[in-house]
Amino acid sequence: MTRIFIDGAAGTTGIQIRERLAGRTEFSLISLEEAQRKDDAARAAAINEADIVILCLPDDAARQSVAMIANGTTRVIDASTAHRTATGWVYGLPQISGRDAVAQARFVSNPGCYSTGFIALIAPLVQAGLVPADARLSCNAVSGYSGGGKSMIAEYEDPQGAPAAWRTYALSLAHKHVPEMQARCGLAHRPLFAPAVVPVYSGMIVEVPLFRDMVSGNAAALRDALAAHYAGSPIVSVAQSYEPATLAVELLKDRDDMRLFVFADEASDQIRLVAALDNLGKGASGAAVQNLNLMAGLPETTGLRL
Repeated sequence: MTRIFIDGAAGTTGIQIRERLAGRTEFSLISLEEAQRKDDAARAAAINEADIVILCLPDDAARQSVAMIANGTTRVIDASTAHRTATGWVYGLPQISGRDAVAQARFVSNPGCYSTGFIALIAPLVQAGLVPADARLSCNAVSGYSGGGKSMIAEYEDPQGAPAAWRTYALSLAHKHVPEMQARCGLAHRPLFAPAVVPVYSGMIVEVPLFRDMVSGNAAALRDALAAHYAGSPIVSVAQSYEPATLAVELLKDRDDMRLFVFADEASDQIRLVAALDNLGKGASGAAVQNLNLMAGLPETTGLRL
């Protein structure tokens, strides 16, 4: 039985991971009492006892936890931003990094929620030569407020009402997901990233708009390339038909899969690549459990909400 310790189990991502692991007999969860959760000695003991540690912590605390490992066997899935472009870490998006690479890794960095949608759309197209690596891309995205953690959840669920119907942010153009978006797609330039929050608990839409002269091939070629890349995947699908009028942010709410779309005008002069996912599912906890399954030698969909 694989021993698991979730460092940061009381946070939003940690709680969701525990829910997905509830009742599973393949794992034995190591738990700390409330008073021990910030006790470094207790955390270090749990980390070194575990076969796999899942870090649901701020970046500095995640680095501290990794530094506490005093053996050559404990493996790590880090849900923070700390190691997403770090040398020696496998990026935990198996559909891009490779299932075998994740399964065999000692250190796995769980992707960011927005990054998951962007990379799922762009990385296969760069690899196929349809989107040039030196393209100057932009990304528009919207998420449910749970992506902001406990403080934003409290803000939006305040009895006085949600603070805004729609709120854009990262106006400094320095969002923490941008480095992994650039690095994991092999892009020469940072994508211009414009995220926003809406007053729904969870759900996410990530969009990359393109002009035809930015890419090689029309919309059908882009869709075919994505479909070929994800063929047979039980978690990522590419829509071949759709209702073109609207796409709701809650489309995959409470689910751990992701759906990709290619929208275009009749001439394919303008194209919109869109990923729909749940920021807490494939964008966080569902992804961590998928990576955990692979690292433990189990079917990757075990315990997922599909």
